[in-house]
Amino acid sequence: MGEIKPTKITLQPGTYAICTCDNSSKDIFCDGKGHRGTDFRPEIVQIEVEKKIAICRCKKSKILPWCDGEHRYLK
Repeated sequence: MGEIKPTKITLQPGTYAICTCDNSSKDIFCDGKGHRGTDFRPEIVQIEVEKKIAICRCKKSKILPWCDGEHRYLK
């Protein structure tokens, strides 16, 4: 398993492709290549106003791609 704690970042308004496979060369953002050959696809999100977000890295969140704190229960 890779990272467990979320990645916290401030995003400006715009459209983002959030990586769901953990193989991207752009960390939390999809590079368009890492998921090739897998069943994973990026999560496309629209940010309307500048926003601080926490991207789930443990893949256990019930509200992916956002962190819901589920990583706190993993060992």
